[in-house]
Amino acid sequence: MSAVVSPIREPLVEGSKTYHQITEDLVSPTEKMPGTAWTMGFLLSVVTLFFGLFCIAWTIWHGIGTWNLNRTIGWGWDITNFVWWIGIGHAGTLISAILLLFRQKWRTGVNRAAEAMTIFAVICAALFPGIHVGRAWVVFYFFPYPNTRGPLWVNFNSPLLWDLFAISTYFTVSLLFWYTGLVPDFATVRDRAKGFRKKIYNFLSFGWTGSAKHWQRWESLSLVLAGLATPLVLSVHTIVSFDFATSVIPGWHTTIFPPYFVAGAIFSGFAMVQTLMLVTRKVLKLEQYITIPHIESMNKVILVTGTIVGVAYLTELFVAWYSGYVYEQAAFYNRALGPYWWAYFGMMFCNVLSPQIFWVKKFRRSIWITFLMSIFINIGMWFERFVIIATTLARDYLPSSWSYYSPSWVEIGIYLGTLGLFFTCYLIFARVAPVVAIAEIKHILKSSGDQYAGDNAVHHHDGESVQAH
Repeated sequence: MSAVVSPIREPLVEGSKTYHQITEDLVSPTEKMPGTAWTMGFLLSVVTLFFGLFCIAWTIWHGIGTWNLNRTIGWGWDITNFVWWIGIGHAGTLISAILLLFRQKWRTGVNRAAEAMTIFAVICAALFPGIHVGRAWVVFYFFPYPNTRGPLWVNFNSPLLWDLFAISTYFTVSLLFWYTGLVPDFATVRDRAKGFRKKIYNFLSFGWTGSAKHWQRWESLSLVLAGLATPLVLSVHTIVSFDFATSVIPGWHTTIFPPYFVAGAIFSGFAMVQTLMLVTRKVLKLEQYITIPHIESMNKVILVTGTIVGVAYLTELFVAWYSGYVYEQAAFYNRALGPYWWAYFGMMFCNVLSPQIFWVKKFRRSIWITFLMSIFINIGMWFERFVIIATTLARDYLPSSWSYYSPSWVEIGIYLGTLGLFFTCYLIFARVAPVVAIAEIKHILKSSGDQYAGDNAVHHHDGESVQAH
């Protein structure tokens, strides 16, 4: 039986598509030879990654002295980049877990790539604390493990250890959630593959057959993992903010940091998802699956979280003024009018002023404006972390210890290397797995009233099985 039902006003998959056509569109990029754009991007990413690895080796061999840190500014680009990457990793779990629990259908076009982005961003972030400690070969002191040397070496009063627990938990749950969603799609790829490739995807899909019992367990596991991941969205960047908020340094010692950091993380994470998905949409020709309504919904979240971040900036300034505490006031005066004024006003423009363009529907639905704004926002969020760290530390109570920090080529190289690692991983992911969740797209089409076809959508000749979903 083939059925055509009245489409919703703005379908989440454009055009009339059968289940087989959806499978063909989303699986074929994993089967074809990569195009010129993918190849050039991959080569550039790998070269950048190897340069970053060289800079990391240089740091370990010669020591932290290769960085431009000094007695006044002990945290520079390394912790700035650590917080920035953790923030980027936030949107994946938010889109996947919270929007799944709230049954938001627009998540289906972007959730798979956002989940992958989370994994890769957390890997990039984890590099920085390990290098920053100086003696990278004793980084295992971070971990509270049973040993024969007496008491554990970890310091439970250290926010660095809190970061370890928060990030490792977040990474583990996010990885499980991402992989669970991939299992049905790996089975679809397996059923179309041949030879050794078929064996690889059979292993990755855990023998998935598409039976009703498999779907039932898959949905139950997805909901459980979504329930576990939801509080992690709030806890992880809250704990990262404790790196600063639990100190007594003016400009850091503030109770607004936890919600402010969480909102900023979601803000920057959604912007990076937009950057990746717009490029993926164009290169892999997925315009019918990553649609204008998807992009507009993402821009609405960016507008809301950007406004929250702007309110947090103004709240900080107000509290510093209202407190009457001269050192707090001096810290914020220095941020805005000190030697790093350019970073502060760059942050304000990119994070507070520029997202307001999305109040206009025409701009929310514009591909080029969205892409440009996603780049602006991530630049602005990097400036925010740099402003919090560098400007606060650059000038303290004693003018004799004032300093000015600028990164060395080694620090810049390590940062570029993490970008290379991130895009290398993402490009490989786009070649071995569908970047849009096939099973969820079909389920949304069926439940929302878009066109679907094919013998009650039972089994098609390409091996897909969606009847129980």
